[in-house]
Amino acid sequence: MDSLELIINLSIIILLIPTIIYAYKLNKNLSLLRQNQKSLSQLISSLNEATYKAENSIPKLKTVTQNSSEDLKEVIDSAKTLKDDLTFINERADNLADRLENVIHAGREISPAGKKSQRIDDNKLAEDDSRSLAEMELLKALRSIK
Repeated sequence: MDSLELIINLSIIILLIPTIIYAYKLNKNLSLLRQNQKSLSQLISSLNEATYKAENSIPKLKTVTQNSSEDLKEVIDSAKTLKDDLTFINERADNLADRLENVIHAGREISPAGKKSQRIDDNKLAEDDSRSLAEMELLKALRSIK
């Protein structure tokens, strides 16, 4: 029986050694945690405060976003209206340019016959040439806009 008691005691001692080492390490870690408990509580309170501020900022952000969205929608609607107006003006300018070009071509076809039957001053001829040159430049400019 003595040998059996000895074996049991030795096995308990062998099992107690790692338990004591683990308890020592655990005690060391717990004392470290107790030392840092104050900084940990400050960290948690600052985290709670930041979370509270973030939660309170969300409705304000939604309001600002809605207002900005409405303002942007108004600007976009205004831009669409202006775009439509500019498209209309551009189409009218194209039509006027085409009509002006037709008038110029018709005037050129008529002018040679008219020159034979009428006398034209040199000054008036120079003025007509300058007008036709200006008209041509205007037509070129309007066509380049297309």
